Amino acid sequence: MHVMRKQGLGNLRSFTFRELHVSTDGFSSKNILGAGGFGNVYRGNLGEGTMVAVKRLKDVNGTTGDSQFRTELEMISLAVHMNLLRLIGYCKTSSERLLVYTYMINGSVALKLKSKPALDWTMRKKIAIGAARGLLYLHEQCYPKIIHRDVKAANILLDECFEAVVGDFGQSSEKTDVFGFGILLLELITGLRALEFGKTASQKGAILEWVGKLHEELKVEELVDRELGKNYDKIEVGEMMQVALLCTQYLPAHRPKMSEVTISSLSTTSFLRLNEAHCNDPTYQMFGSSAFDDDDDQQPLDLLAMELSCPR
Repeated sequence: MHVMRKQGLGNLRSFTFRELHVSTDGFSSKNILGAGGFGNVYRGNLGEGTMVAVKRLKDVNGTTGDSQFRTELEMISLAVHMNLLRLIGYCKTSSERLLVYTYMINGSVALKLKSKPALDWTMRKKIAIGAARGLLYLHEQCYPKIIHRDVKAANILLDECFEAVVGDFGQSSEKTDVFGFGILLLELITGLRALEFGKTASQKGAILEWVGKLHEELKVEELVDRELGKNYDKIEVGEMMQVALLCTQYLPAHRPKMSEVTISSLSTTSFLRLNEAHCNDPTYQMFGSSAFDDDDDQQPLDLLAMELSCPR
């Protein structure tokens, strides 16, 4: 008789490969929740109504060695916040590395923005606030500090109460996260029209030029997701747009910190204070020249390293 091993690393549960193989119906394609360069994520059923998301990592004998895998497990397991996806366990064999997360029944923001009925404006604002709080915790309230690396609508998940949960965190630059958060805000406003601009740096940069131009011309209503109709607050949309533009400035040093973005839960007052502080900075520029001086990220607009809202 098979006995489950419940003791694991720290507060994490150690699963056997057989448990996870059975829970996902042999890692069946019908249970795939997402796919990307890291591997696939599968829906798993542990029995008695317990659902999980199982990430099966690729290339486990290459860059991901035992010590690195253990370090990342310890780091991620310490990040506990209502707006972060909870890692509950793992599996390590001679040829397999798997991570087991809480299952988010309402899927990703990217999927919800494509589906009907459309997310209403109140829900979109709630998602923006939840994502901001999760990133703030990772950047400034968690020790050691964790940088997400790939903030986008596909990596913001929704629980049973439609609370935004940041998933799939890694390591990179704080300012890259801030840029990704700005793009997330634009996707919430426009209904994922960021996807219309392709994957190259110049194509992705087009959305910022498009948004900036309409914002300057006070034509914000032309940006708003048509699925919302007239059911949104024009002032709040304008303020969220300004924060998005500040977060996606060319130079990382000119982007705000998440603590500046989340003052008073993205309220009107916080938007205006944030904008005033940054717009009065003599180094401020919404759209700079093509000669980038970017020691932090090494890539103009951080766009070459991002695939907006595509599953990983």
